[in-house]
Amino acid sequence: MAANSGPLGIKVKGFSVNMPKIKKRKDDIVHLFRNGSQHGLEATKNLTILFGEAAFTGEKTISVKLNDGKQKKIQGDWIFINTGASPYIPDIDGLNDIDYLTSTSILELDRVPKHLLILGGNYIGLEFAQMFRRFGSKVTVFEKGERIVGKEDEDVSEELTKILEEEDINIRTNTVAVGFKKKSGGKIVVSVLAGEDEKKIRCTHVLVATGRTPQTQQLNLPATGVGTDERGYIKVNDKLETNIKGIYALGDVKGGPAFTHISYNDYTIVYRNLIEKDKLTTKDRPVPYCMFTDPQLGHIGINEAEAKKQGLNYKVAKLPMSHVARAIETGDSRGFMKAIVDVDTKLILGATILGPEGGEIMTVLQMAMMGGITYEQIRWCVFAHPLYSESLNNLFMALDK
Repeated sequence: MAANSGPLGIKVKGFSVNMPKIKKRKDDIVHLFRNGSQHGLEATKNLTILFGEAAFTGEKTISVKLNDGKQKKIQGDWIFINTGASPYIPDIDGLNDIDYLTSTSILELDRVPKHLLILGGNYIGLEFAQMFRRFGSKVTVFEKGERIVGKEDEDVSEELTKILEEEDINIRTNTVAVGFKKKSGGKIVVSVLAGEDEKKIRCTHVLVATGRTPQTQQLNLPATGVGTDERGYIKVNDKLETNIKGIYALGDVKGGPAFTHISYNDYTIVYRNLIEKDKLTTKDRPVPYCMFTDPQLGHIGINEAEAKKQGLNYKVAKLPMSHVARAIETGDSRGFMKAIVDVDTKLILGATILGPEGGEIMTVLQMAMMGGITYEQIRWCVFAHPLYSESLNNLFMALDK
């Protein structure tokens, strides 16, 4: 905001980035939430927390190597596996010889990298790309696919590329790193393959953001008979139970959308089914997500490519943020709103909002989808003026043009 306040009529002189202070603030927030959760667990009757590494020794038996060096065995009728996922590290020549960063270790930096090279042009990589570019780093992103955020519609990818490149983030698609060499003075030389051309570039830091892998290696799952897929993700049914009765897997370790809110929703489904005797499933649940670039990218439901693939009778509503009053007034009209609607039922099938508060606007449409509210009802809604959500009126008015 300080860097771009000129067009708003506010001049900011000589602002600077204090990385140690930024890191301390981050650490304080993390500790606030983590300690609050731990204290809540410790105050729960009949609940024991063990800190250590667990592995199965039998179908319903676990051995825990405690952090203090002791060993403890536990048996349970119900077992819930929620060990998450960790960064996937590709097998690239020389990568293990450099001090590469992951989504965890990059958060421990207390200095701004001079030149940050990021492997992977998806959600984690792009969030960090923009963050460190704004801190002052030179940033280069390598994406092996034809475009960044490849699961999104092409127009979303193109617009996001434009936004990031306007901030001097160098995005190279169809590009892979094939070798790394560490030089004196902390410099790293990267061998790059773009099509059939091999080049070398220099950087100071490398962030590996090429995906995630499930943390199942240490669990000794064969001792339980719990099944996994070819990538190591635990297989579950739509009630999150594995092939072994009474053993459940929740969150990233079971595959599917890797978001904190999905892990939490997994818990609510299992809890309500087992304790409250409900009959809930993961089938057809909405999966919203938000990429916290600036502007945000919020998404719910299916996109245009999926609607076309399924052969649905659909229409696309699209509105540039440059036509949104709130965006113009706040000085940030980058991006657009986009929704997919069913022509016959008038229901919303999906939405993507690339713009300021994109995740919040998306959530309005998510609740409309969950409540069966049609786009015709939304376009005649009375919204408080001048909210971003008010422009959903105009978004769906565009369907008649």
